[in-house]
Amino acid sequence: MKKVNVVLVRLLQFVVFVVFTFTVITYFGAMILLPLDAIALLIKLMGIIGIHGFIGALIAIPTVGYLCLIVYKTPGLCKMLVDTGVDLVKTGKTKVEAFNEIVEATKA
Repeated sequence: MKKVNVVLVRLLQFVVFVVFTFTVITYFGAMILLPLDAIALLIKLMGIIGIHGFIGALIAIPTVGYLCLIVYKTPGLCKMLVDTGVDLVKTGKTKVEAFNEIVEATKA
């Protein structure tokens, strides 16, 4: 019975690891994809207004770049975003390591 309990704890540990890994990848991926999505949306908006896609891209890319520059120059904002992701990684690592104590208690 002890082996079954250890296997179940290890399975749950793996599931928690996968969930936190997915969350961290999603968090940092969103920071990369948001400016790209803003560019695509601005190009589509300019297409609705009647501006050709290529010209819209020539307008949208510097506009989003300027918005990213404003975010970058905002004191503490970039550091806070990165620290939030790092805290998420640390929390996940702590929760995954907490299962090791449960396994040791189950083996005894």
